[in-house]
Parts: sequence; C-alpha cells; structure tokens
Amino acid sequence: MRARLVGGGIAIAVVAGVAVAVWPEGASAQDPEIQISRSACGQGWADPRPGVQTFRLHNTGTVTAEVDLIDPATGVVYGEVEGLGSGTIRPLQVTLGNGSYAFRCLPEDSAAIVGPAVTVSGGAERGPGVAPVTQNDLLGPLKSYQAQVTHGLEQLAADVGKVKEAIRGNDRGAGQGAWLVAHLDYERLGAAYNAFGDSDKAINGTADGKPDGVKSSEFTGFHRLESGLWHNEDLAALVPVAEQLDSDVQKLRKSFADSQVDPNDLGLRAHEIVENTLQFELTARTDYGSGTNLATARANLEGTQAVLDVLRPVLAPRYPALSKVDKWMERTKAALDSAKKPDNSWTPVRQLSAAQRQKLNADVSELTELLAPIAAIAEPRRTS
Repeated sequence: MRARLVGGGIAIAVVAGVAVAVWPEGASAQDPEIQISRSACGQGWADPRPGVQTFRLHNTGTVTAEVDLIDPATGVVYGEVEGLGSGTIRPLQVTLGNGSYAFRCLPEDSAAIVGPAVTVSGGAERGPGVAPVTQNDLLGPLKSYQAQVTHGLEQLAADVGKVKEAIRGNDRGAGQGAWLVAHLDYERLGAAYNAFGDSDKAINGTADGKPDGVKSSEFTGFHRLESGLWHNEDLAALVPVAEQLDSDVQKLRKSFADSQVDPNDLGLRAHEIVENTLQFELTARTDYGSGTNLATARANLEGTQAVLDVLRPVLAPRYPALSKVDKWMERTKAALDSAKKPDNSWTPVRQLSAAQRQKLNADVSELTELLAPIAAIAEPRRTS
C-alpha cells in the first residue's frame, strides 16, 4: 500500500493489499495519538487491536516527516503518510490483522527511528504489505530502460529522416506511411517523456492553447506534419516542418545521453501512459487527420509493456495482481489489434461501432486501474 498526504491534508491511497489511508469519516479524539519527532517515534499506541484502526499522527517535532506502519522484523509497509508537517495532526486508517507492528518515522535530514513494537492478536490473518523498494533495487531496471530508450531514439531518428526525404521528394503517400512508422517509434518511449524536457512539446505537442490553432507558428512536430499530410497541404510548405522535426529529434537523441530517467517515473508512467491513452487516443483528441489513434494506443501499450518488463523483478514479489495485469495487457492488445485492417491501415476511432468503443474503453479502463498501484509500489522509499 502507498498513501500520500497532499494539499489540504487529504490522504490519497493506492491499494496493493488491504490497508488504505484516507481522510476517514468519524475520526475522533478517542483514536490513538501517535507522537512523531526526531527524538521519539510511535509512542501512544497502548491498545493494539485487530480490524479497522485510525491513528492520529501528531508531528511534535520541528521538521516534516514521513511515517510508515511496518512489520519491524521485515520492514514490510502496511500504511504510510508522507509530508506530515511540523505541529500537524493527520489520520492514518488501516485494517490490522494478526502480527507485529511498529511505526517508523523518517524526519527530514535525520535518520529513521523505529518505535516500540506491538502485537495484534485475536483477529484475521493480515493481508499483504509492500516490501520497500530502494534506489539500489531500481538500478538494474533503470539501466535496462535507459538502454532501450537510447536504442529507440536511434530508430526514431532514422525513421524521421525517411519522413523528411519523402516530403522533400514530393511523395505524399510515402510521407504518410513514413510518418506513422516514426510517430509510433516515439509513442513507445512513454516512460522517458519527463527526461525529454521541452523536446517533447516540440516533437509531439498539439495545437491546444496555441493562439492560431493548427496555423500557429508554434505548432510543430509530428502533429503539425500530420495535419499537413492528411489535409492536402502543399508538400513544399511542409519541408521546413519536416526539417525542424528532424533537427529536434537529433538534438534529443544527442542530449539524452546526458539525461537520466527519474526512478520514480518508471512505476508512475506504467499507469500514466495507459491513462493518457484513454483520455487522448480513445477520444481521438489528438487526431489531426490520419485517423491512427488506435495505432498510437497500441504503441502506448508496447511502451507500458517495456516498463513492466524491466520492473518485473521488483514487482513480482510485491504485487499479487501482476498476473492479472499481464492478462489484461494481452486482452487490451487483442482488442486494439482487431481494429487493424487487412491492408495494415487502422480504423479511425470515429468509425468504430458503439460496441467496439465500449469494449475498448472498458478494457483500457480496467487495465488503467490495475496499473495504478505500481507507481506506489515501485517508488523508492527511505528505510534509514
């Protein structure tokens, strides 16, 4: 389980077991108040009992702290609150099964403190917690993913060069075909977008918010080319657009060697890529004429699969629903593949039947929900 406290002190939970952290209704002054500071941790839990339990975490110290409810023998986490400010009280609601528990306090700029252990008995067997993921656990996955993105950018650069040459050669059909290949190259790199910085907007930005829409000089990249290629714009006028895209991709390819994918992004993007697919591709909001949103959605799934593959050693012992994720990944891929025509073109979203759209939306929505806990499980935690 992973929970965060965000603006206004409301706790947002992602469930990977039985424990949840929320702003619970009915929290009261009778709930145990747990003291949190640099010098003491976990004092105040005098009546351990099984079942639903709400704790009032009181930061009596002078710095912000993170608080974990753990098994003191293994370090497995059963509840967590981040960003507990000095002098504040926040609730943590958990469902406790039989076993040993302790609070671990991690004040800013200070070593972790583990409070006294308590034993809960007389209830049900406790559900699975989450073994903390450390920076070291993510070194291998990050190195592997970084290498995949580097290779992907090399392929992207080569394929964007073919787009440029087709447009220079005044061949609209070849330009459209090359555009789709190159665009899908880019869409498979979803977990690295944060590391791309402003290059992402230049390469794959939309006309949303631009003062002149698709006619804006600030509208560049793949979607600007898509608009021109599929709306019969003079190809000579598209040559500078293609050259700019080629230049932007080459700059990204060279600069990425000095960039680093954030460890937090791997797990986070596994969910966000599919969430964005649901929001932008299955609604055709990013269709500028090619009608290839479902091809993009399929490439997004490949990008998600790449993240799952490198994170699998981390996730396998921590996320019991991983096999269910795999099942829904395959199901969703098959649903998207059914929209591919015998001539390898793709059915535009707007031409799908109501039943096809409902199935796709349902499959991608379910997959999005199953992927949501991965961000919390794979986020590196302090343990000392």
